[in-house]
Amino acid sequence: MSLSQSLSAAMSGLTAASRSAQTVATNLANLRTEGFGRRDLGLSSLTTGGVLVTGVTRAATPLVTADRRIAGAETAAAETRLDFRAALEGWLGIPGADGALTTRIAALETALTTAAASPGSQAGLAGVLDAAKGLAGSLGSVSASIQQARGTADRSIATDVATLNNSLTQVAELNRSIVKMSATGRDTSALVDQRQVLVDRISAIVPLREVQRDNGQIALYSAGGATLLDGQPASFGFTAAGMVAAESGPLSGLTLNGRPVSTASGSAMGGGRLAANFAIRDDLAPAAQQQLDAVARDLMTRMQGADGTLAPGAAGLFTDAGRPFDPARETGLAGRLAVNAAADPAAGGDLWRLRAGLGATGPGDAGDGSLLTTLATALTAPGTAASGGFLPGARSLSGLAAEMLSGIATARLSDESAATIAASRGTALATLEAEAGVDSDREMQLLLLVERAYEANARVIQAVDGMLANLLEI
Repeated sequence: MSLSQSLSAAMSGLTAASRSAQTVATNLANLRTEGFGRRDLGLSSLTTGGVLVTGVTRAATPLVTADRRIAGAETAAAETRLDFRAALEGWLGIPGADGALTTRIAALETALTTAAASPGSQAGLAGVLDAAKGLAGSLGSVSASIQQARGTADRSIATDVATLNNSLTQVAELNRSIVKMSATGRDTSALVDQRQVLVDRISAIVPLREVQRDNGQIALYSAGGATLLDGQPASFGFTAAGMVAAESGPLSGLTLNGRPVSTASGSAMGGGRLAANFAIRDDLAPAAQQQLDAVARDLMTRMQGADGTLAPGAAGLFTDAGRPFDPARETGLAGRLAVNAAADPAAGGDLWRLRAGLGATGPGDAGDGSLLTTLATALTAPGTAASGGFLPGARSLSGLAAEMLSGIATARLSDESAATIAASRGTALATLEAEAGVDSDREMQLLLLVERAYEANARVIQAVDGMLANLLEI
């Protein structure tokens, strides 16, 4: 090999070593950067001696990444449902705890029994009124919380739809930039990193599949088969509700390119956080409200049926915002439940009506506690729920509330298990994915080899320089 060839080979080696050092430094600097893929420098041998840098490749594990994204979508969906059911369980309260729905029912039973033992006591009758107000207030509070959860889910849907549209647009723009840079032979790894972060963000909202296209572009499809991006991004539509109430009519659904699209399980847009929030808003929360309204209905009808002084169709101890129970108005009943004003001195009523009856014409015998005993018995008597989708069988009012809580707790445990399994799977896949990422030990070992290669090529240049100097001196 001639001196000029040796010098050229050494110079190419120095260039390759410099680029290798730069690549290693980039890998180490982005060890914890989200979406970063490890860079590897491509080298090839020259027939005349030396090496040629052929480009930079970005390490990727597409199959593992795809599975990790699906697991992430499952985790997001399960955790969203879990958060709602855990909150609902907390609103109803643990039996026996202060403020719990079953505790409020037990308090009313106790107050009625205590007042029946001393029917002439104003304090005893006031205790019944307070317990009745506390129970009505508890049902109203849970109802309000359920509707707030629906409103929160509705706003989350609007946020996710906006994120989905913006992210898909950005991925499409990055696709175009990657095509342009690839055409000029420039490194597109940084743009691919940005694109992967965006795809990960989308995959938490909607489980998806990524398909490679020509010139480094990608297409995105939902797990259910809807086209999210293939050249042009899809456009999703949704209109957030200003306020959500139990009596609210149908709320906005999701549209894809102007056409309605379902988010139910197994549908084109099923799975992920978006579908979970739709389920909370349109299925889970309304079902909980329906059962709560059934408990309120059971309470109203028990108390109304136990008071023999009432005229036909008159409201009993509990009313629907002052009205008697109307089956056509059951939706949202728990939020409107109130104690009959006729028995509330603060509303112009009289406490003695709790003892004598709401339809009584006078206070009657102050020592007669039979109606109070009848009311207490009505709460504990076995009865069949007229609505709410409860299992067949007779139960007390407290038993009905306990069954509602038990069903919610069972569903919460199921969601908790699903979230744990999905999160564990996602963690395992993320760990497997990370094994193909930046390893600091490996990078440091590679850096030592780069330093040695740089030193070896530098010595060749020094030797050639010395030889040329000797030749010039001859």
